[in-house]
Amino acid sequence: MNIVSSLADLRTARLSLDGKVGLVPTMGYLHEGHLSLVRQARAENQHVIVTIFVNPTQFGPSEDLSKYPRDLERDLNLLRPLGVDVVWTPSAEVMYPPGYQTWVEVEALTKGLEGAMRPGHFRGVTTVVAKLFNATQPNKAYFGQKDAQQAAVIRRMAVDLNFPLEVIICPTTREGDGLAMSSRNKYLSEAERKAATVLFRALTAAKELYEFGERDGEKIRSKMKEVLSSEPLAQVQYVSCADYDTLEELEAVKGKALLSMAVFFGKTRLIDNFVLG
Repeated sequence: MNIVSSLADLRTARLSLDGKVGLVPTMGYLHEGHLSLVRQARAENQHVIVTIFVNPTQFGPSEDLSKYPRDLERDLNLLRPLGVDVVWTPSAEVMYPPGYQTWVEVEALTKGLEGAMRPGHFRGVTTVVAKLFNATQPNKAYFGQKDAQQAAVIRRMAVDLNFPLEVIICPTTREGDGLAMSSRNKYLSEAERKAATVLFRALTAAKELYEFGERDGEKIRSKMKEVLSSEPLAQVQYVSCADYDTLEELEAVKGKALLSMAVFFGKTRLIDNFVLG
Protein backbone atom coordinates (compact mmCIF):
# COMPACT_ATOMS: atom_id res chain seq x y z
CA MET A 1 0.00 0.00 0.00
CA ASN A 2 1.60 3.22 -1.21
CA ILE A 3 0.96 6.17 1.16
CA VAL A 4 1.59 9.58 -0.40
CA SER A 5 0.86 13.15 0.65
CA SER A 6 2.13 15.39 -2.17
CA LEU A 7 0.31 15.90 -5.47
CA ALA A 8 3.47 15.03 -7.41
CA ASP A 9 3.83 11.70 -5.60
CA LEU A 10 0.15 10.93 -6.16
CA ARG A 11 0.49 11.55 -9.89
CA THR A 12 3.55 9.31 -10.08
CA ALA A 13 1.69 6.57 -8.21
CA ARG A 14 -1.38 6.98 -10.45
CA LEU A 15 0.70 6.55 -13.61
CA SER A 16 1.84 3.13 -12.37
CA LEU A 17 -1.74 1.80 -12.16
CA ASP A 18 -2.87 -0.01 -15.30
CA GLY A 19 -6.52 -0.91 -15.70
CA LYS A 20 -9.66 0.35 -13.98
CA VAL A 21 -9.22 2.50 -10.86
CA GLY A 22 -11.83 2.93 -8.13
CA LEU A 23 -11.70 5.98 -5.84
CA VAL A 24 -13.04 6.12 -2.27
CA PRO A 25 -12.85 9.70 -0.91
CA THR A 26 -13.00 9.92 2.89
CA MET A 27 -12.38 12.35 5.73
CA GLY A 28 -10.74 9.60 7.76
CA TYR A 29 -11.65 8.10 11.14
CA LEU A 30 -12.85 5.14 9.11
CA HIS A 31 -15.67 2.83 10.13
CA GLU A 32 -17.34 -0.18 8.54
CA GLY A 33 -19.32 2.08 6.20
CA HIS A 34 -16.11 3.38 4.62
CA LEU A 35 -14.59 -0.09 4.51
CA SER A 36 -17.64 -1.45 2.67
CA LEU A 37 -17.05 1.18 -0.04
CA VAL A 38 -13.42 0.09 -0.29
CA ARG A 39 -14.43 -3.57 -0.63
CA GLN A 40 -16.90 -2.75 -3.40
CA ALA A 41 -14.26 -0.66 -5.20
CA ARG A 42 -11.81 -3.54 -4.84
CA ALA A 43 -14.33 -6.00 -6.31
CA GLU A 44 -15.13 -3.82 -9.32
CA ASN A 45 -11.70 -2.43 -10.30
CA GLN A 46 -8.12 -3.54 -10.81
CA HIS A 47 -6.86 -0.85 -8.45
CA VAL A 48 -8.20 1.24 -5.54
CA ILE A 49 -7.20 4.71 -4.36
CA VAL A 50 -8.43 5.98 -0.98
CA THR A 51 -8.11 9.64 -0.06
CA ILE A 52 -8.08 10.84 3.56
CA PHE A 53 -8.60 14.59 3.90
CA VAL A 54 -10.63 16.53 6.46
CA ASN A 55 -11.88 19.24 4.12
CA PRO A 56 -12.00 22.61 5.93
CA THR A 57 -14.12 24.34 3.28
CA GLN A 58 -17.21 22.23 3.97
CA PHE A 59 -17.35 23.19 7.67
CA GLY A 60 -19.26 26.27 8.76
CA PRO A 61 -17.94 28.78 11.35
CA SER A 62 -19.87 27.09 14.19
CA GLU A 63 -19.11 23.51 13.13
CA ASP A 64 -16.67 20.96 14.48
CA LEU A 65 -13.60 21.14 12.21
CA SER A 66 -11.09 21.32 15.07
CA LYS A 67 -12.87 18.52 16.96
CA TYR A 68 -13.42 16.27 13.95
CA PRO A 69 -11.92 12.88 14.89
CA ARG A 70 -8.57 12.04 13.31
CA ASP A 71 -6.40 8.93 13.66
CA LEU A 72 -4.33 8.32 10.53
CA GLU A 73 -2.42 5.29 11.82
CA ARG A 74 -5.67 3.59 12.80
CA ASP A 75 -7.11 4.33 9.35
CA LEU A 76 -4.06 2.96 7.53
CA ASN A 77 -4.16 -0.22 9.62
CA LEU A 78 -7.81 -0.74 8.67
CA LEU A 79 -7.03 -0.24 4.97
CA ARG A 80 -3.95 -2.47 4.71
CA PRO A 81 -5.81 -5.82 4.59
CA LEU A 82 -8.26 -4.58 1.93
CA GLY A 83 -5.94 -4.47 -1.07
CA VAL A 84 -5.78 -0.68 -1.41
CA ASP A 85 -3.05 0.40 -3.85
CA VAL A 86 -2.66 4.07 -2.95
CA VAL A 87 -3.71 6.21 0.02
CA TRP A 88 -3.45 9.96 -0.57
CA THR A 89 -3.31 12.12 2.58
CA PRO A 90 -2.91 15.70 1.33
CA SER A 91 -2.62 18.69 3.66
CA ALA A 92 -4.92 21.70 3.48
CA GLU A 93 -2.00 23.62 1.91
CA VAL A 94 -1.78 21.05 -0.91
CA MET A 95 -5.51 21.25 -1.62
CA TYR A 96 -5.89 25.00 -1.14
CA PRO A 97 -2.53 26.68 -1.80
CA PRO A 98 -1.99 30.39 -1.04
CA GLY A 99 -4.13 32.60 -3.27
CA TYR A 100 -6.71 29.87 -3.89
CA GLN A 101 -9.95 31.35 -5.30
CA THR A 102 -11.70 28.81 -7.56
CA TRP A 103 -14.94 27.09 -6.52
CA VAL A 104 -17.38 24.56 -7.97
CA GLU A 105 -21.07 25.03 -7.19
CA VAL A 106 -24.17 22.99 -8.02
CA GLU A 107 -27.05 25.44 -7.72
CA ALA A 108 -30.64 24.19 -7.35
CA LEU A 109 -29.86 20.85 -5.68
CA THR A 110 -28.00 22.56 -2.82
CA LYS A 111 -30.67 25.09 -1.83
CA GLY A 112 -32.76 22.91 0.51
CA LEU A 113 -32.22 20.32 3.25
CA GLU A 114 -28.54 20.25 4.27
CA GLY A 115 -27.79 23.22 2.02
CA ALA A 116 -30.36 25.40 3.80
CA MET A 117 -29.04 24.41 7.23
CA ARG A 118 -25.33 24.59 6.38
CA PRO A 119 -24.69 27.52 4.01
CA GLY A 120 -21.54 27.05 1.95
CA HIS A 121 -21.23 23.37 2.90
CA PHE A 122 -21.87 21.97 -0.57
CA ARG A 123 -19.61 24.49 -2.26
CA GLY A 124 -16.82 23.01 -0.17
CA VAL A 125 -17.90 19.44 -0.94
CA THR A 126 -18.19 19.84 -4.71
CA THR A 127 -14.95 21.81 -4.95
CA VAL A 128 -12.91 19.25 -3.05
CA VAL A 129 -14.51 16.27 -4.84
CA ALA A 130 -13.83 17.87 -8.24
CA LYS A 131 -10.20 18.33 -7.17
CA LEU A 132 -9.99 14.71 -5.99
CA PHE A 133 -11.45 13.51 -9.30
CA ASN A 134 -8.91 15.57 -11.23
CA ALA A 135 -5.99 14.43 -9.10
CA THR A 136 -6.76 10.70 -9.05
CA GLN A 137 -8.41 10.23 -12.49
CA PRO A 138 -10.64 7.30 -11.40
CA ASN A 139 -12.97 5.22 -13.56
CA LYS A 140 -15.45 4.86 -10.71
CA ALA A 141 -15.93 6.82 -7.47
CA TYR A 142 -17.75 5.42 -4.44
CA PHE A 143 -19.96 7.30 -1.97
CA GLY A 144 -22.43 6.24 0.73
CA GLN A 145 -26.20 6.65 0.55
CA LYS A 146 -26.23 8.01 4.13
CA ASP A 147 -25.19 11.41 2.74
CA ALA A 148 -28.06 11.32 0.25
CA GLN A 149 -28.07 14.98 -0.79
CA GLN A 150 -24.30 14.93 -1.18
CA ALA A 151 -24.65 11.87 -3.42
CA ALA A 152 -27.24 13.64 -5.59
CA VAL A 153 -25.11 16.79 -5.81
CA ILE A 154 -21.96 14.86 -6.78
CA ARG A 155 -23.85 12.85 -9.41
CA ARG A 156 -25.10 16.13 -10.91
CA MET A 157 -21.65 17.73 -10.82
CA ALA A 158 -20.03 14.74 -12.52
CA VAL A 159 -22.57 14.91 -15.36
CA ASP A 160 -22.49 18.69 -15.71
CA LEU A 161 -18.68 18.90 -15.79
CA ASN A 162 -18.25 15.86 -18.08
CA PHE A 163 -16.08 13.89 -15.67
CA PRO A 164 -15.25 10.61 -17.47
CA LEU A 165 -16.21 8.40 -14.54
CA GLU A 166 -19.13 6.60 -12.94
CA VAL A 167 -20.41 7.71 -9.53
CA ILE A 168 -21.45 4.66 -7.49
CA ILE A 169 -23.78 5.16 -4.51
CA CYS A 170 -23.57 2.30 -1.98
CA PRO A 171 -26.14 1.36 0.69
CA THR A 172 -25.93 2.85 4.17
CA THR A 173 -24.09 0.62 6.65
CA ARG A 174 -25.89 0.36 10.00
CA GLU A 175 -25.27 -0.82 13.53
CA GLY A 176 -27.29 -3.78 14.80
CA ASP A 177 -29.96 -1.44 16.21
CA GLY A 178 -30.35 0.46 12.94
CA LEU A 179 -28.24 3.55 13.67
CA ALA A 180 -26.38 4.63 10.54
CA MET A 181 -22.62 4.40 10.99
CA SER A 182 -20.97 7.82 11.21
CA SER A 183 -17.69 9.24 12.46
CA ARG A 184 -19.79 11.63 14.58
CA ASN A 185 -21.43 8.80 16.56
CA LYS A 186 -18.40 8.82 18.87
CA TYR A 187 -19.56 12.21 20.22
CA LEU A 188 -22.78 10.72 21.61
CA SER A 189 -23.17 10.05 25.33
CA GLU A 190 -24.57 6.65 26.30
CA ALA A 191 -28.07 8.10 26.67
CA GLU A 192 -27.82 10.01 23.39
CA ARG A 193 -26.54 6.91 21.58
CA LYS A 194 -29.58 4.97 22.77
CA ALA A 195 -31.92 7.84 21.83
CA ALA A 196 -30.41 8.15 18.34
CA THR A 197 -32.06 4.89 17.23
CA VAL A 198 -35.25 6.96 16.90
CA LEU A 199 -34.03 8.10 13.45
CA PHE A 200 -34.19 4.55 12.11
CA ARG A 201 -37.56 3.97 13.81
CA ALA A 202 -39.02 7.15 12.28
CA LEU A 203 -37.81 6.26 8.79
CA THR A 204 -39.07 2.69 9.17
CA ALA A 205 -42.52 3.87 10.29
CA ALA A 206 -42.76 6.23 7.29
CA LYS A 207 -41.64 3.47 4.90
CA GLU A 208 -44.27 1.12 6.32
CA LEU A 209 -46.93 3.80 5.80
CA TYR A 210 -45.79 4.08 2.17
CA GLU A 211 -45.83 0.30 1.74
CA PHE A 212 -49.43 0.21 3.01
CA GLY A 213 -50.37 2.56 0.17
CA GLU A 214 -49.97 6.08 1.60
CA ARG A 215 -48.75 8.54 -1.04
CA ASP A 216 -49.51 11.89 0.63
CA GLY A 217 -46.14 13.58 1.25
CA GLU A 218 -47.35 15.57 4.26
CA LYS A 219 -48.79 12.48 5.96
CA ILE A 220 -45.49 10.67 5.46
CA ARG A 221 -43.56 13.64 6.91
CA SER A 222 -46.02 13.80 9.82
CA LYS A 223 -45.41 10.14 10.64
CA MET A 224 -41.66 10.75 10.90
CA LYS A 225 -42.22 13.82 13.10
CA GLU A 226 -44.61 11.86 15.32
CA VAL A 227 -42.04 9.12 15.99
CA LEU A 228 -39.21 11.62 16.52
CA SER A 229 -41.32 13.59 18.99
CA SER A 230 -41.57 10.47 21.18
CA GLU A 231 -37.85 10.79 22.02
CA PRO A 232 -37.17 13.65 24.50
CA LEU A 233 -33.46 13.91 23.57
CA ALA A 234 -34.19 14.37 19.85
CA GLN A 235 -34.15 18.00 18.66
CA VAL A 236 -35.45 17.91 15.09
CA GLN A 237 -33.88 20.28 12.58
CA TYR A 238 -35.74 19.10 9.47
CA VAL A 239 -37.80 16.19 8.13
CA SER A 240 -38.27 15.72 4.39
CA CYS A 241 -40.13 13.64 1.83
CA ALA A 242 -38.68 14.82 -1.47
CA ASP A 243 -38.23 13.83 -5.10
CA TYR A 244 -35.18 11.56 -5.35
CA ASP A 245 -33.55 13.48 -8.20
CA THR A 246 -34.61 17.12 -7.71
CA LEU A 247 -34.88 17.01 -3.87
CA GLU A 248 -38.04 19.14 -4.09
CA GLU A 249 -40.59 18.46 -1.33
CA LEU A 250 -43.44 16.26 -2.56
CA GLU A 251 -47.17 16.79 -2.12
CA ALA A 252 -47.71 13.30 -3.53
CA VAL A 253 -45.21 10.46 -3.94
CA LYS A 254 -45.42 9.22 -7.53
CA GLY A 255 -41.96 7.87 -8.32
CA LYS A 256 -38.70 7.45 -6.45
CA ALA A 257 -38.62 9.53 -3.26
CA LEU A 258 -36.11 10.36 -0.55
CA LEU A 259 -37.09 10.40 3.11
CA SER A 260 -34.47 12.30 5.10
CA MET A 261 -33.94 14.09 8.40
CA ALA A 262 -31.42 15.94 10.51
CA VAL A 263 -31.69 15.68 14.29
CA PHE A 264 -29.57 16.94 17.18
CA PHE A 265 -28.79 14.79 20.21
CA GLY A 266 -27.13 17.20 22.58
CA LYS A 267 -24.50 18.96 20.45
CA THR A 268 -24.22 16.10 17.94
CA ARG A 269 -26.08 16.46 14.65
CA LEU A 270 -27.02 13.24 12.87
CA ILE A 271 -28.59 12.70 9.46
CA ASP A 272 -30.25 9.63 7.96
CA ASN A 273 -32.48 8.68 5.04
CA PHE A 274 -34.41 5.95 3.25
CA VAL A 275 -35.22 5.73 -0.46
CA LEU A 276 -38.80 4.86 -1.43
CA GLY A 277 -39.80 3.27 -4.72
